[in-house]
Amino acid sequence: MADNSDLLAFVRARLADEELIAREAGGDGWRTPAEAPGEVHDRTSGIAFVVRSRGYDRHIAFQDPARTLRRIETTRVLLDEYEEIAALDTDRPAQDFASGRAVGLGFVVRQMAAEHAGHPDYRVKWLPRFSHWGPPSEAG
Repeated sequence: MADNSDLLAFVRARLADEELIAREAGGDGWRTPAEAPGEVHDRTSGIAFVVRSRGYDRHIAFQDPARTLRRIETTRVLLDEYEEIAALDTDRPAQDFASGRAVGLGFVVRQMAAEHAGHPDYRVKWLPRFSHWGPPSEAG
């Protein structure tokens, strides 16, 4: 059995950081009106801010606080699913459905953690691992 609670706690903490930032930014959706290039508007059509270089306005509007909050919510669902079977996510998993599910979800959660590899609490042991899955190969 594996204890992956520290991995889960790390990813949940990074999501909480993102959630706080999104809520502090108002939690609303943003858009970039075609008639006002460089302007990013909030849900009331007020100008949230202006960025007049290299298409940053569209990228920033696409990553608006409302979208970030939706992504965080769906990611937490995935983390909850993994938490239920995380103990089965081992270096040498059993050859059954639950273990395969655990390894697959564990790979995804490790990818999420790797997104924050520069964070001082990140641990190298969380790097996504690749394991052989399936029947052992026959010597030939």
